[in-house]
Amino acid sequence: MNILTLPIRTMRRKMTRTALLAVVFAAGICSVVALNYVSKAVGDSMEKKLTAFGANIMLQPKVDTLSVGYGGFNLGSVSFDVKHLTREQVDRVRTIELKDRIAAVAPKLIVLTKVKDQHVAVIGVDWPEELLIKNYWSVAGAFPDKPFQILAGSKAAASLGYTPGMDVTLEGKPFHVAGVLAATGSEDDNVLFAGLEDIQAVTGKQGQINYAEVAALCSGCPIDEIVAQIAQKLPEVEIVAMQKVVKARMYTIHFVQQLALIVSVILLMTACFMIALSLLAAVNERKHEIGVLRSLGYSRSSVFSIFCLEALFIGLLAGLAGYFGGFAISFKVMDILELANDGSLVFQWEHLGLTLAGVAVISCLSSVIPAWKAANTDPSQALVML
Repeated sequence: MNILTLPIRTMRRKMTRTALLAVVFAAGICSVVALNYVSKAVGDSMEKKLTAFGANIMLQPKVDTLSVGYGGFNLGSVSFDVKHLTREQVDRVRTIELKDRIAAVAPKLIVLTKVKDQHVAVIGVDWPEELLIKNYWSVAGAFPDKPFQILAGSKAAASLGYTPGMDVTLEGKPFHVAGVLAATGSEDDNVLFAGLEDIQAVTGKQGQINYAEVAALCSGCPIDEIVAQIAQKLPEVEIVAMQKVVKARMYTIHFVQQLALIVSVILLMTACFMIALSLLAAVNERKHEIGVLRSLGYSRSSVFSIFCLEALFIGLLAGLAGYFGGFAISFKVMDILELANDGSLVFQWEHLGLTLAGVAVISCLSSVIPAWKAANTDPSQALVML
């Protein structure tokens, strides 16, 4: 017998107690692992969905302005040397090091025109990118999917008498009204939307873009880092990060993840107390055995190690079972929360290693008090009781 085999023999001899303790500990670890995987998937899913409610970075050309005043009167600011963005500049956003954190890059060209003696703004957009940012849009009819089709905002359609399926004229060119946008309560209700290249062609502004909206996924890195990398690629462009939007989104995501962390800590603390109580009860039951071991020459440190190793073995067994159980349960939870299409779960061996290391530390810490009590048991008292 030695300090390695003694814990194993005790575990086999007390199989029922060992099994119950391992099952309870494994259930706690299972819950923690499932929460960890699901919270990460929920965070990713929420971030993608929140990105659909607008961009968080704005690209616009740098404009030189001059403040004009005379005779003590401020006449306002005058812009000169007005510039435009180009498609080549906008496309460079997709080449930054953190390009995998860019969800959408939506360029826009704004044109003021006159329809039925009414002034109206027409926004040229890249439809695939625009719909990534604004997938909350609801439309009567259909979204434009062919050249020279337009989408009318609710108020603009009502004012101009546009309905889905109509043929209209913009800038002297025929367009087809593919759909009418449902009321959004934003500026989108007051304008017309058309394909970017179509508007560039009919207005003679080929290649010109007024500004571009960038939707960046920010949970994996700070928004400032993304802005800095875009600035390196586009030094001639003014880049504005809408920090309020970013912070609001990140608060929502972090709240979910921190809630999962708090619940995990509570579960682990509960498991620690259960291990400690179980081992304390075992010390009281095994006083005779401890006394015999001490009388046979086992030092206090050896007795201390025996109880720590027993807790460690139970913890590692429970950790393996709990981890794989938690990973399997995560898929079921994802289905229940209807997140299977928005997030994915990937088994991570390094995560398993960190979990087992954490379980080992928790098990040993939980056994400190019982092991210390066992190590300080007086062997003479145990022999007298025998």
